[in-house]
Amino acid sequence: MAEEDYGSFVDWNQMGDLAKSSGPTKVDCQDLKEFKQMARQGYWAKDHKLRAQVYQQLIKAIPCRTVTPDAEVYRDIMGNAATKKPSAHIPFPEFVDGSPLPRYCLKAEAVASAHQIINCVAGQFPDISHCPSLPAVTSLLLHFSVDEAQCFELVSRMLSCNEPGKRLLDQTFLAYESSCMTFGDLANKYCTAAHKMIVATAQDVLEVYSDWQRWVLGDLPFSHMVRVLDIYLVEGYKVLFRVAIALLKFYRKHKAEAQGGPGSQQQDSSKVKEDIHAFVKGIASTVTPEKLLEKAFSIRMFSRKEITLLQLTNEKSLQQKGITVKQKRRNVQLALNPDTFSSEIVSAKEMRDIWSWIPERFALCQPQLLFTTSTHGCSLTRFYSHCEGYEPTLLLIRTTDGDVCGAFLSTDWEERKRGGNKLSFFGTGECFVFRLKPEMERFEWVVIRHPELASANKTQEDTASPEGQNSDNNGLQQPEKPAGGLSPFLSARHFNLNSKNTSMFMAGNFDSIIVGGGDGNALYIDSELNHGRAGRCATFDNPPLCNESFQVALLEVWGFQDAMAS
Repeated sequence: MAEEDYGSFVDWNQMGDLAKSSGPTKVDCQDLKEFKQMARQGYWAKDHKLRAQVYQQLIKAIPCRTVTPDAEVYRDIMGNAATKKPSAHIPFPEFVDGSPLPRYCLKAEAVASAHQIINCVAGQFPDISHCPSLPAVTSLLLHFSVDEAQCFELVSRMLSCNEPGKRLLDQTFLAYESSCMTFGDLANKYCTAAHKMIVATAQDVLEVYSDWQRWVLGDLPFSHMVRVLDIYLVEGYKVLFRVAIALLKFYRKHKAEAQGGPGSQQQDSSKVKEDIHAFVKGIASTVTPEKLLEKAFSIRMFSRKEITLLQLTNEKSLQQKGITVKQKRRNVQLALNPDTFSSEIVSAKEMRDIWSWIPERFALCQPQLLFTTSTHGCSLTRFYSHCEGYEPTLLLIRTTDGDVCGAFLSTDWEERKRGGNKLSFFGTGECFVFRLKPEMERFEWVVIRHPELASANKTQEDTASPEGQNSDNNGLQQPEKPAGGLSPFLSARHFNLNSKNTSMFMAGNFDSIIVGGGDGNALYIDSELNHGRAGRCATFDNPPLCNESFQVALLEVWGFQDAMAS
């Protein structure tokens, strides 16, 4: 292989005008500010070899941790590449989360090389747990590498960057998920019209925004992506946010022109995601690379400091809620022993169905009966005495009409004492309510499933008034706001969500227990555990789980017993 042959992996027939070399052949610049200006202007954009040399220079200047694998490490591991033909059938490591490898005008055999490099990276970076953008970055850098080993070194240096305040690639689910939330914050602030359109058309906005990085690193045509890469390697992660916001703006314009005005018909989030992917992949027909960058960098007051603060706030919010790794729902079957399991409300099959809904970390636990009115009587005091000290719990109710409903409650009932004698809400977003009869359905926290449906009447005082009593006499205290506050995304989801009336999970005092609040209660049970009310509430956005006024035939509370500890 000839020295500095940076095109050995490239299918030049697909490169179009990028296959032609023109313009400067040398970059003589040491000043970062001037370098930044040159990157934005595309100084090295018309010469593939010059671009490759600049990329090598930029990436080799990245401050990295002490032990960073280099090209020699790759050669030692993989042996002589000339005698080993890489295979594209090698599966990607799990941490890429199913992200495809963009071809980016590469030869067919280069795809196999990318697979080999990524798998070698996985072996050298065991601390990476979530990095969906790695396939796209590897594919891009192959364009500008002499061989696989050099590409491996470039990728490794980007992953090993330890410069304070600078990030290049998300490597954990926490970082990635918080970046999606941060993108939502930025879209709401800097791209309001497009954001409102997504809110109006998608059932789950976060699901749509969870692909924001893929719009840039994966969907963009090579001619556009390589110009983004010019600036990204100089300025860092914020460039991805800017370009993604610009893409969202262009997407809104595209939809408005196609429909003669902004569309508002709501549809499945996956269809919206597919529509955005298709638009970005075909963007070259309407938007040039320079026009895209012009739009991206025309956004005013968009700073790295703001992004960093939002990212840290979002990460803190996720950590407070225990969301730090991707929950992969395995097909965990609750192993119930029919001889020992005994419920007067649900069958073993129904209990297994409920178990399939609960957070995965509890799925291997066994149900443990804590309280039942048939044994312990209809007393709220005894209810509390048997349930306190257990977390989480499962509430099951059968009404005299034969309806069966209930709730998964994330927090120990003892937490109610923090409010003193006042009825105050507590719990987390893992709570959910459900009904089994006459039909089986679960209703999660509205912020997870249907944020756009929540009420946002900011002038309304969102308190629950059990049994229709005046809210002045029975107003519920709201949970204290955590130190530092919640992310704008997590607390209000940007779009007319009032965090006050959508985070009312569970409450209890000496004369009632309540599940769900905000414009009503999902479940209200009186002190004798005899009469109850069911209704719609903003927290779970649920219809009434049974007749709005009901009599309790039987009530059970189940705990979660660690099968390994027993």
